[in-house]
Amino acid sequence: MSTKSSVRWLEPDEERAWRAFLRVMVAVQTGTARDLAAVGLSEADYEVLSTLSERPGHTSTLGEQADKMGWSRSRLSRHATRMEARGLLRREPDPADGRGCLLVLTDDGLEALGNAAPAHVESVRHHFLDRLTADDLVAIERIAERVRPT
Repeated sequence: MSTKSSVRWLEPDEERAWRAFLRVMVAVQTGTARDLAAVGLSEADYEVLSTLSERPGHTSTLGEQADKMGWSRSRLSRHATRMEARGLLRREPDPADGRGCLLVLTDDGLEALGNAAPAHVESVRHHFLDRLTADDLVAIERIAERVRPT
């Protein structure tokens, strides 16, 4: 554990940048979550549905999906149970892993995604993209590349 004297405290400009980043994240996530809720989905629902829609056969293992979302398997399993109860996906045994399962996008899930996608894109534009310049977007991509986990 660090001692107080060895901590690299934030300089004022670093503190301002960090807090600005947090405010941006909260503002964008709050806005897009509210807009998705208006069409009946949570952000997590949308992430699960959209990533499943991009997979061959609209299917993914629970583990792959959890890794993609940065969630634990148990958290995703609980969320998938709620989505399954709503008919958005179904679980099937994973033939490659007897203890695992596959998440499969249902027709209802694909329809819910199709209904939500235009609102989601509009929300992303409204709360984020339309407020930025082309140079801002390049800078964000550059920053994201630097801070992404390796």
